[in-house]
Amino acid sequence: MTAELLKPPLKPRQLLPRVGLFVLIAWPALIVLPILMLPLAGQLIAATLSTFGAGMMANAIAARVYEHGELSDFGLGWSPGAGREFFLGMGSGAGAAVLILVLPLIFRVATFQKQPGIEHPIAAALFVSIALLFGAVGEEMLFHGYAFQVLTRSIGAFATILPVSIVFGVAHIGNAHSTLLGIFNTVIWGVLLGYACWSSGALWLPIGLHFGWNLALPLFGANLSGFTMGVTGYALHWSVGNLWSGGDYGPEGGLPTTAVVVALFWIVSRVGKERN
Repeated sequence: MTAELLKPPLKPRQLLPRVGLFVLIAWPALIVLPILMLPLAGQLIAATLSTFGAGMMANAIAARVYEHGELSDFGLGWSPGAGREFFLGMGSGAGAAVLILVLPLIFRVATFQKQPGIEHPIAAALFVSIALLFGAVGEEMLFHGYAFQVLTRSIGAFATILPVSIVFGVAHIGNAHSTLLGIFNTVIWGVLLGYACWSSGALWLPIGLHFGWNLALPLFGANLSGFTMGVTGYALHWSVGNLWSGGDYGPEGGLPTTAVVVALFWIVSRVGKERN
């Protein structure tokens, strides 16, 4: 379990300054860092590295001021089961993405089409993988790091996970081609990731889930939350409506994602039981 989830609940006068400091560091950093990075890098790199930077600063400073300043204070402490949880999460997230993409290919309602301009797909895949890993770690630190953990232990899991998940979904409204179903799916993904953090007591399982899902979609040529990455030189084109394919937002805007996220709760619950 994380140091935070093992500690006793905080009183409001103790809780509010901790959460307030976290927010006061994180959100301005999320505004300033992309502005500074965008002229120096592409949109993907600016988005992922600024998210990672904001998450790391908010967690490190808040943990240093109020705790011991260690990685375990915001869920990144290493334990014997940490690697297993990360790779189990990564495999589960990637497997869920593959499932909703392979079935349409089998039933011929989706096809691969060659895309021009990708000369080195292996190098592109490695580059995008590293960027997405930084992005997944950054988002998990922001939404399920120190502030999330002190709230969970003080006001309870349900009172924390659902509101934070709504904020997680709202944060994606500005993404290109976002839809109501896409934002709803993002909210339930937030519930899944928050539940994974709470049940496992660390960030390794939600980071693995987040990264595995985010990596598998572009490797199949699908859009990721409105981002078109063109990793392999092939794009996935659907012959069914946006309700199933997700349209230009990507599979996260379709009903298959809704179903598969619900199924992932079972895996997360099993990991939580084993850890406890």
